[in-house]
Amino acid sequence: MKQAIYHQFTERKQLGKKSFAVLIDPDKVDTAAIEQLVSLGIDAKVDYFFVGGSLVISSHLDECIQQIKASCNIPVILFPGSPSQVSKYADALLYLSLISGRNPELLIGQHVISAPFVKKSGLEIMPTGYMVIDGGAPTTVSYISNATPIPADKNEIAMCTAMAGEMLGMKLIYMDAGSGAKRPINELMIEKVAKHIEVPLIVGGGITEPEKAYLNCKAGADVIVVGNAIEKDLSLIKEISHAVHGVAGIKIG
Repeated sequence: MKQAIYHQFTERKQLGKKSFAVLIDPDKVDTAAIEQLVSLGIDAKVDYFFVGGSLVISSHLDECIQQIKASCNIPVILFPGSPSQVSKYADALLYLSLISGRNPELLIGQHVISAPFVKKSGLEIMPTGYMVIDGGAPTTVSYISNATPIPADKNEIAMCTAMAGEMLGMKLIYMDAGSGAKRPINELMIEKVAKHIEVPLIVGGGITEPEKAYLNCKAGADVIVVGNAIEKDLSLIKEISHAVHGVAGIKIG
């Protein structure tokens, strides 16, 4: 099984290097918008493009990824909202298991259905413990998942959930306040989780300014994901990338 992207994640974590991923929702971009995002991403030294969304009702997922791949060498990682959001043209797939909820369909059910197709895709598969954190407003992901988010102030619950996910074999932990969150995940929760797991920690949702991205990295996030805010202000790509990469690396071990 391919491990190139995951190896990059773990290597960067060991070196204390923080990464920035721009999330692209295929429903919200056309050819011109993708071209602009890629150009800005190259200029800002973005580390990854995450592609996906909670719905993805358009049919141009493949075309979106192919356009990105044809324009740059930045790895493209699928962030699927359903089993149908799989494209062989991406570099890797976050195989999400919603460990913060109690919906068996999103814990293992949909994975059983999608497994043969995912295996056939040839993608690098990265088992990911997905944790939805309350961001102060109903989000698409909480509605679609039919699962209650972890309360924003329950740091211990988040910590134990992440620990359980890691011990169950998840290779990544992804804490998400959801698209359109009124508030991002607090640094104390991120710090609590980061101190008790060894796998890379991805954090996203509600991050609208460079300072917040910087503080999340200082708290222990290894990868910062921003999508919604960039859709509203493209200049944030360069600003947030600079903030994330500006966090001093502390080598582990």
